[in-house]
Amino acid sequence: MKMQLAEIAKAINSKCEGNDQTVITSVAFDSRKIAAGGLFVPLKGERDGHDFISSAISNGASATLWQKDHPNKPDNIAVLEVDDPLRSMQQLAQYYLNKVNPTVVAITGSNGKTTTKDMTAAVLAKRFNVHKTAANFNNEIGVPMTILDMKPNTEILVLEMGMDHAGQLHQLSKLTRPDVTVITMIGEAHIEFLGSRAGIADAKMEITDFLREDGEFIYNGDEPLLRERAAKIPQAKVTFGFAKNDTVYATGYRSYKHHATFTINNSAHKFTIPMIGKHNVSNALSALCVGRHFGESDEEIATALEKFTPTADRMEWEKGDVGEDIMSDVYNSNPTAVRAVITSFGQIQVPAGSRRIAVLGDMLELGQRSAKLHAGLADCLDPQVINEVYLYGTEMKNLANALKEKYKPENLHYYTPEQMQHMVSDLRNDIKPNDIVVLKGSHGMHLEKVVKRLR
Repeated sequence: MKMQLAEIAKAINSKCEGNDQTVITSVAFDSRKIAAGGLFVPLKGERDGHDFISSAISNGASATLWQKDHPNKPDNIAVLEVDDPLRSMQQLAQYYLNKVNPTVVAITGSNGKTTTKDMTAAVLAKRFNVHKTAANFNNEIGVPMTILDMKPNTEILVLEMGMDHAGQLHQLSKLTRPDVTVITMIGEAHIEFLGSRAGIADAKMEITDFLREDGEFIYNGDEPLLRERAAKIPQAKVTFGFAKNDTVYATGYRSYKHHATFTINNSAHKFTIPMIGKHNVSNALSALCVGRHFGESDEEIATALEKFTPTADRMEWEKGDVGEDIMSDVYNSNPTAVRAVITSFGQIQVPAGSRRIAVLGDMLELGQRSAKLHAGLADCLDPQVINEVYLYGTEMKNLANALKEKYKPENLHYYTPEQMQHMVSDLRNDIKPNDIVVLKGSHGMHLEKVVKRLR
């Protein structure tokens, strides 16, 4: 972005105290990441961003938003006083979005939205100037930041949108007014706050609340909860999945160690993705539908999918320090995601004498059903397929108890939250060079630390 403070002040209904001809070229809410020409947005979270104004100034900030009546307003930097810095940042993002006027693709879902975002952006980049959500900047802070980071020549903006409460996607849809919306699937993520899968589906459908009249809704047609709700959407609709009544469905699927291949109805092309699992094929199908919406050929889409780069810690393969292969999928977790990963992991061929080892951390935000949902994972774990199981976290004790009748004590390992280092030590002593290891858990369990120790 590139705007004078005078224009920014007008966009957010404020007045500039200082040189309103100052040119702003970036926006940041983290004082450590501000740069020369940057506008600092002091947000209130666990810490009050206003307390870091000195750091922002020393790092080159040219201006700052400032909440009205907040003490210690700086006098050595341009200031725009506002009622709420977050709301003003969102207003500025909406203004900049309208100014650049890209086509907006909005993606949500209980699982797969980050991977789908990466796939979709790669597909669309074959023909268009594309800007996408970085990492998982997908909430009421991350979405406006993504918008403000896009270049003026952006033609298509691919936005990942997350939620854990009803109403959040309604507001993000209102902010962005998407041209295309995508829902990858409905799982149990955030069921603690939404009560049921039906409640989750209702909340996910909010992404369509401000879908443009000539827009298109692309969704997983294998999910009855979405089909029921999609019937009420007047815009054009496209479904993807594995059933023959979907608009686009996979007709062939094979998974290998580091990639998967599939074919689809009404196409002669074979598609390859650098990830394994039917759930990732489903994500690729949704990206394919978006590509077709924008007129891309199946050949262009196939080339893009084969070469796209996933965001870190999404079924990412790494090499361990004794030669083992490690699949890191530690950014988030819920029962649907764990089942999909374990199923895919169990289909990988290993040399004779080698083992499949699963390291599973707690699935968070499952509410009163947490114990039952953790224990229920026992039916997807077979000692003949997943040879060793390491469980970590308070809630995983429920799965450990459920697996005692299936696994021998020497093949079932449980650790409390305080025993991460103990678990790492046991893993390092147990893993052999030709083993393959998968790690899956909610981000709050920090299994990425285990991955680093194993490397």
